[in-house]
Amino acid sequence: MTRVRQAGAADRAAVEKLVHDAYEPWVPIIGMRPMPMEADYGALIEAGCVYVTEPELDGLIVLIPEDGVLLVDNVAVRPERHGRGLGRMLLAYAEQRARRLALPALRLYTNVKMTTNIALYESLGYVETGRVGVEGRSAVAMRKELTP
Repeated sequence: MTRVRQAGAADRAAVEKLVHDAYEPWVPIIGMRPMPMEADYGALIEAGCVYVTEPELDGLIVLIPEDGVLLVDNVAVRPERHGRGLGRMLLAYAEQRARRLALPALRLYTNVKMTTNIALYESLGYVETGRVGVEGRSAVAMRKELTP
C-alpha cells in the first residue's frame, strides 16, 4: 500500500534523482531544463514542503502554503511508474493537505508544452487561469477551488 509522508534530510539524494529522472525527458521538448530541476531540494525539505511516496520513493509532491491557497510547486513520478495513479494520488494528498490548512484552493503552473500534464490537471478539476512567463518559460497557470 502506497502512502505519502513528509520527506526528511536523508531523502534528499533520492528526491533529487527522482526529479531529474522525471523531468529529463521534457528537456528536448521544452528546449531547456524544467524549473523543478533547478530547485533547492535541501531547502524545500528543511522547510517541510516535500512529500514522498512510501514504501518506495516513486513519487513526490512539493506543497507551499500561500495566502489563501496551497501552491502545488512540483509533482514528479518515476517514469517507469507512469500510468499507475501515483500522480493522481499525490494530487489528492495535496487537496487533503489544503483542507487541513484551511486553504480553500490549490494553484499550480506547468509548461505550455507539457500537454499530458495539463490534461491530467483538467481531468481533476483544475481550470486554466492564465498564461505567464516564468524565468524564460511559457507556463499555464491553473487553479482548483475546493468544495467545503
